[in-house]
Amino acid sequence: MRSQIITLLTDFGLQDGYAASMKGVILQICPDAKLVDISHLIAPQSVRSGAFVLCACYEYFPHGTIHLAVVDPGVGTERGAVAIRTRSCFFVGPDNGLFSLILRKETAWEARRLENRQYRRSPLSCTLHGRDLFAPAAAHIACGAQFDTLGPACDPVSPHWGEPVIGRGEVRGEVIHIDRFGNAITNVLGETLEKQGPVEKWMITAGKSAINSIEQTYGRVRTGEPLALTGSTGFVEIAVNQGNAAFQLELGLGTRVTFRLSNARN
Repeated sequence: MRSQIITLLTDFGLQDGYAASMKGVILQICPDAKLVDISHLIAPQSVRSGAFVLCACYEYFPHGTIHLAVVDPGVGTERGAVAIRTRSCFFVGPDNGLFSLILRKETAWEARRLENRQYRRSPLSCTLHGRDLFAPAAAHIACGAQFDTLGPACDPVSPHWGEPVIGRGEVRGEVIHIDRFGNAITNVLGETLEKQGPVEKWMITAGKSAINSIEQTYGRVRTGEPLALTGSTGFVEIAVNQGNAAFQLELGLGTRVTFRLSNARN
């Protein structure tokens, strides 16, 4: 039987009732749904951060889980609304790149545009699609709606920040998330670098800072010193041992990060 776990990830915060209204709509449609909050503290309008946080944890949920994610600066515009089915789970949310990192990892998936009015609330708010469009769709999937009835097949948006630029001895990426410790996480996977050379041979330029190698863990450098390492999610991050890299190195979302192999020939 399909799992009825529905996770929620938004930038709605905890002060207002936006996230709670989504939960209420889901439970009206599918009272047996098990709701799990991933986070409602994604930085406002930060699709990059939402994409990273979702990608970092979705694989640890049971088979059949439905991941409802809403970080939607384009709400009410012509941006698409999408549901995606992979071998193990479902994703529902705005088609703005929020699922792009996941689709880099998944080898088989199907996407549908959410156009079937049967699976949405009426009237449809122009400013809260999380409640009126995405939550009902997720709930109907949990209750057994056939995936192909949600709407026509589509190809989700693939934004420029979803993929690094890979060259010979050089990989160019950018910061896509700042975690609560101030670590600046890039869109470059450690395995991407390892395909060309050992991680210790790579030099990194992040904003105005230069880092000479990639370490295995934070404690490999002295307290207060910057370093790069492959984090628990597989993405390379810029950190400061027991410090805040984003603050100390002036790194933010979208900061360019360049990796160069020290023995690469041009």
